[in-house]
Amino acid sequence: MPVTLLGAAEIRALAAELDVTPTKKLGQNFVVDANTVRKIVHVARVVSGDRVVEVGPGLGSLTLAILEAGASVTAVEIDHRLAERLPSTAAAHGVRDGALTVVDADALRITELPGDPEVLVANLPYNVSVPVLLHFMETFPSLQRGVVMVQAEVGERLAAPPGSKTYGAPSAKAAWYGSWRLAGTVSRQVFWPVPNVDSVLVAFERDTSPRGTESERLATFRIVDAAFQQRRKMLRQALSAVLGGSSAEASSVLERAGVAPTARGEELSIDDFARIAHQL
Repeated sequence: MPVTLLGAAEIRALAAELDVTPTKKLGQNFVVDANTVRKIVHVARVVSGDRVVEVGPGLGSLTLAILEAGASVTAVEIDHRLAERLPSTAAAHGVRDGALTVVDADALRITELPGDPEVLVANLPYNVSVPVLLHFMETFPSLQRGVVMVQAEVGERLAAPPGSKTYGAPSAKAAWYGSWRLAGTVSRQVFWPVPNVDSVLVAFERDTSPRGTESERLATFRIVDAAFQQRRKMLRQALSAVLGGSSAEASSVLERAGVAPTARGEELSIDDFARIAHQL
């Protein structure tokens, strides 16, 4: 029996059955268009046998599209009603036993996942998208690639290169783990309710070897946070508190790292930040 997808009418009926009113707080804009969820799965290069983790499956529209491709899915859902209902929805749509595992938990607090998933596919709300992504990249090294649907502002920041207008701390921290790119736009009309912001797809590939140890990552991220705490400040000022306590001492550390003390955080790559941290 092939896996079938949810239609717009069924999504509304499920929401009514569960007394789920989409809320801005949880970012519950449900995708009601089959072509869109299939597009996300295609961009993520999900194939039969893949082990996928999905954050925030909601009523299951994207979940079923992943399962339709023959992958197994671990779905992490914070809303107890949705987590409890998802397995029966999947069964009613032809999903084989054992293909779906639902974890009723907060994605920001989870530290273990069954099956060592290798692909992340998700529709993430604005307020937690970056923290969830960074937490999953840090906590689950088995994740090798993925595609997330996020608000355009978030996606552009995640994929921004050094020196660009939208480059910031999230851009640099994401780059620690691998490469990120914009992978398509998503119409507002595929959501229910229709949001008042644009959405994009962001694809990532984890680097083949880690950029550094966990202690090196923490040190680098402290430098990144300090550099972007006060945007457009010269690094000798912005980093003085974490590089010795004065502009003169910060300048000395920066020069040893091969970074101009008069540069600004917006100009530096994650490798630049790592070299600065290495001097500490």
